Amino acid sequence: MNDSQATTRARRSPAADELRTWRNFIETTDELRSTLASRLQSESGLSTGDYAVLLALSDAENRTLRSSDLASTIGWARSRLSHHLGRMERRGLIRREEAQTDSRGAEIAPTPTGTEAFRAATAPHLHAIRELFIDALTPAQLTAADEIADALSAHLKEGVH
Repeated sequence: MNDSQATTRARRSPAADELRTWRNFIETTDELRSTLASRLQSESGLSTGDYAVLLALSDAENRTLRSSDLASTIGWARSRLSHHLGRMERRGLIRREEAQTDSRGAEIAPTPTGTEAFRAATAPHLHAIRELFIDALTPAQLTAADEIADALSAHLKEGVH
């Protein structure tokens, strides 16, 4: 494909069947995320944001991350994370401490309450993922879903405009 063909293809509007596929994909993933979030909240009292923060901290060395690294890890803007951490801190799930290496930054760590809440939420959350996503697909469909996610991620990282 030459540059002219690529430009024409990039500017062409989606066809009706392509739009139908797009809407189905978006609406279904939104419904899945909403259902998982609702189940997580009702079964554990944690929001998906709480769980994302606690998961990132549980995976981190010494279960501690600088707030800027935590924001990057979970893909949030620093201001959004700062507000969310304030709510989590008030609920006793995390603590903020002055960074050991730099007094300008903060290090975030789970409290014992946060660690226990994360542990208690994990099994039901993984069960919901299996029930709502994995069990709905055949092994071939799971492979295809993984390939689709990889392709979309790579395409977005290329900075396509």
